[in-house]
Amino acid sequence: MQPRTHTKSDARSDAAARENELSSMVRKVMKQYFKDLDGEKPCGIYSMVVNCVEKPMLEVVMNHAQGNQTRAAELLGINRNTLRKKLQEHGIE
Repeated sequence: MQPRTHTKSDARSDAAARENELSSMVRKVMKQYFKDLDGEKPCGIYSMVVNCVEKPMLEVVMNHAQGNQTRAAELLGINRNTLRKKLQEHGIE
């Protein structure tokens, strides 16, 4: 039996599965967050979630781009100056 080769189509399928997995995890964690509040009024949820997700995402993308901010900005689909600002905000550099 020959080993299966990994095609671009497989990679796209894997990426889509990871995206779905990430969405599912966010839903799960957010539902648990509201349960854990136990009647307390939530505040600043958007900022809380963005800050929790943004820093590790930037760290992984910068590592993948081997520190190249131009490449990392391209991968993220944002302007390089925006990336630089976000890196500074999170103390990454």
